[in-house]
Amino acid sequence: MSERKHDGVNDEDRGPLSDFDFDSDEESTGGAPALEPGLGVRDESGQDTTRLVASRGGTLNINTNVDYERGRKPSDFKKVVAWRDLPKKKQLVVITLARLSEPLVQTSLQSYMFYQLQWFDPSLPDSTISSQAGVLHASFTAAQFFTAMMWGRVADSTWSGRKTVVLIGLLGTLISCVGYGFSTSFYQALCFRLIGGVTNGNVGVMRTMISEIVREKKYQSRAFLILPMTFNIGVIIGPVLGGILSDPAGSYPDTFGNVEFLRKFPYATPNLVSAGFLFIALVMCWLFLEETHDALQDRRDFGIALGRKITGLFTRHNSTSIRYTPLRSRNSSISSNLEMSPVTPRDSSEDVPAPSKRLTSKRRYTNRLPFGRIFTSNVTFTLIAHFFLAFHVGTFNSLWFIFLSTPVFNPKDPDPPGFTPQLPFRFTGGLGLPASSVGLAMAIMGVIGITMQLFLYPYLSSRLGTVRSWRTCLFLFPMAYTLVPFLSVVPSTTAPPSQKTGVMIWAAIAGLLFIQVTGRTFALPGQTILVNNCTPHPSVLGTVHGLGQSVSSFARTIGPILCGWLYGLGLSHGMVGGVFWGLAGLAVCGLGASFWVREGDGHEIWLEGDEDDEEGNR
Repeated sequence: MSERKHDGVNDEDRGPLSDFDFDSDEESTGGAPALEPGLGVRDESGQDTTRLVASRGGTLNINTNVDYERGRKPSDFKKVVAWRDLPKKKQLVVITLARLSEPLVQTSLQSYMFYQLQWFDPSLPDSTISSQAGVLHASFTAAQFFTAMMWGRVADSTWSGRKTVVLIGLLGTLISCVGYGFSTSFYQALCFRLIGGVTNGNVGVMRTMISEIVREKKYQSRAFLILPMTFNIGVIIGPVLGGILSDPAGSYPDTFGNVEFLRKFPYATPNLVSAGFLFIALVMCWLFLEETHDALQDRRDFGIALGRKITGLFTRHNSTSIRYTPLRSRNSSISSNLEMSPVTPRDSSEDVPAPSKRLTSKRRYTNRLPFGRIFTSNVTFTLIAHFFLAFHVGTFNSLWFIFLSTPVFNPKDPDPPGFTPQLPFRFTGGLGLPASSVGLAMAIMGVIGITMQLFLYPYLSSRLGTVRSWRTCLFLFPMAYTLVPFLSVVPSTTAPPSQKTGVMIWAAIAGLLFIQVTGRTFALPGQTILVNNCTPHPSVLGTVHGLGQSVSSFARTIGPILCGWLYGLGLSHGMVGGVFWGLAGLAVCGLGASFWVREGDGHEIWLEGDEDDEEGNR
């Protein structure tokens, strides 16, 4: 293990450059002292405050991260990282596009799944339809549970890597999407949902890639927000597309009523549109997504080569200019000489030609941590908390659209027969919203979520810290789940059995979703960061994210199946709120488990041959 502690360098090892810091790439922030002629930074009293230390890495950097005011710590100058500050933006855009295509598929079908199941067999009662919807929703995550860790191990291997797994996941989801759209029975739809889940381990792998692209902790509150934010974008667009495009022959009979294809396959249209998004994401990843696995960055990528040729056809080649070559991190073996080189001015190292990357590539580790040593106490408690959060959030997402689609309770024709509501616990029925209104209600969830993720989460996360902001917002989930079933008793402007309408019902929906989505906005990115940072060694980063996805998939499998059955049971016994109040209890258990979780540094166990990665732990 390489221990690079410069303060402990012996006097005989100190040379004329011993006051230079080759490690830090921190930039001075606003309010820093003026730079005097020469190498030092001097304060108002004329004292040299620049910390200049030499390492054996051979890279010249100057550390100006010092205490500019007496009595104040450097952390006092901490500021919120902006989106423009993120490194490797082009790679993050490609990952965002790949991630966006999948929630588009998932949320699109949720807006019409209840009605599609009714189309499969119109004779089935609502309670059976609810149970089937739970099974169909959970089948995707059930298949992921059995394969997610396998895909994580494959992504960590030297014969496959991250990019290959992402491409397989996108292709499998595309095939699943098309097959689901042309299904004419429950079991056909179930089969294609399973195919999509078996081939898809992308969430864990994409998280791994983001953590390898963005290693500095100060950027994590933004970088790990990308995947939840794209999910909320999908929540906005997907349900609207699904509600508008599903059953066009029935929804727009004057225009499409005579189209035989649309009458035979009423739910193919939204799935074909979703498949188009998946195809675009698949091609973009193949052409432009770079491999992030340390051992595979030297391997030739034919997709990247073709992508460069294609972009070269549409890019105007400007004349080269002279500038200083950007200094790499200590992980790059470059000369300590500062040279002028003719390069095209660009704003990030991701644009440096591949040959130069291969010459400077240096691995952070040479040995791989055995699987049995992965499960440290912090990893275990983090995964337990992850299970509870995935269980109640995933189950709510499944039950929410079922509850919105469930017919309103009709006192003139009660179901169950002879039932009389007795508040505050004995009541039943849903909101009876059609597919288009279900899509709108789910889009509200996405709009609230993405607004807070863009403007609120980074600010509060930087002030409170990852663990504190994550744990604080776990308190919101029990409150939200307790209030959900009472939407069915909010007064409507139309009488039963018509759908719930009016300002009061939509205000209640928006208010309740504000509580739930606020909790989700802070909890999910925080949970992702905690899973990433609890990794005991970087060689098993993909495996740990695969474990996290397996735990999440297991929770999202048993949750919708079990609670879908309990929801149907509650409908048939006049207590629709029972399952939601049970979720509130589970959310309390998750809150309790959070007090045993701490934030790791991603490299708690050191093996022979490991290199320091101080840049990643800042």
